[in-house]
Amino acid sequence: MSDLVVIFRTHSDVEASVVRALLDAHGIRSLVTSPVTHAVFPLNVSELAEVRLAVNAADAAEAHEIIESHRSEVAGGRVVRLRDEFEGLQTAIGYRFRDRGLLEHALTHTSRAHEDVSGGVRDNESLEFLGDAVLGFLIADLLYEDFPDFDEGHKSRAKASLVSTTTLARQAERVTLGDHLILGRGEEKTGGRRKQALLADAYEALIAAIYLDGGVDAVRGFVAREFAPLLTQVRERGLAAADHKSALQEYLQSQDRPLPEYRLAAAAGPDHHKRFLVDVLVRGEVLAQAGGLNKKEAEQEAARLALERLRENAGASQTRENQEDSVRAKAEGPPKAQERRPKD
Repeated sequence: MSDLVVIFRTHSDVEASVVRALLDAHGIRSLVTSPVTHAVFPLNVSELAEVRLAVNAADAAEAHEIIESHRSEVAGGRVVRLRDEFEGLQTAIGYRFRDRGLLEHALTHTSRAHEDVSGGVRDNESLEFLGDAVLGFLIADLLYEDFPDFDEGHKSRAKASLVSTTTLARQAERVTLGDHLILGRGEEKTGGRRKQALLADAYEALIAAIYLDGGVDAVRGFVAREFAPLLTQVRERGLAAADHKSALQEYLQSQDRPLPEYRLAAAAGPDHHKRFLVDVLVRGEVLAQAGGLNKKEAEQEAARLALERLRENAGASQTRENQEDSVRAKAEGPPKAQERRPKD
């Protein structure tokens, strides 16, 4: 092409690919004149992150009209500036991205990338890998600083619980991360926004994106804020707050009841993404059932649900006893004054 004219600028890989496909469908060929380079330590984030689409000067006016006429179109990728699209999410997580393309990258599921014929959309799997390592390091650091009395085994069990798929999915739900996932049509139809595995993966990818965008201090602040309530539970209730199986066992022992048993109820899915369903039983009675990406995770979640049920039942029972005592006391009337013995 000669006499190129830049007709579109964005910080979004997905947005750029949508616009390119739109122009191509109308017979207008476009070129990316400044490809995005997501460096680990970019010198100038705004320059590196901007994607510019250019067309032949003769096609510029028509290209502008096409883009403007499709700005409200929703088809797996909206022609909307990222600063508007993810404003609510950035407020919820308490962090504002300089390179907004990183945020979008973190939220892009592989199903969306596979549907992109241009090959310009990248999924979040690499960011998930990095985020897993960054989160593990920061949680280990927090446990080391905040719980000096925990031995290695205690710290390891607490860390495993805090970074489990179940915990990360709950953290993702707390900031409504599922509402912002960029999914393929198939994953969207099968409820991908509510799947624990997808939420946990995206949460790890988000942590990596914050690390790449703002550095160690930024991501340390985010993790410290996000996990503060969970660490407080560990501090107030001990390791049992993080290790639900130990907590359930201790509770049952305090009630002179037998130890729980865990039974694999089902296993489904492909080998690389199998999901396990586990029952927790006491005296043959199923107290709870839960799923996870491995047996240990499913057992922990089943133990958590069982413990909640037992405590709720105990609380309800105590409330009934207090009510019965109150009714009985009213029926018997005020206590009689004790008769005084005469002095000698």
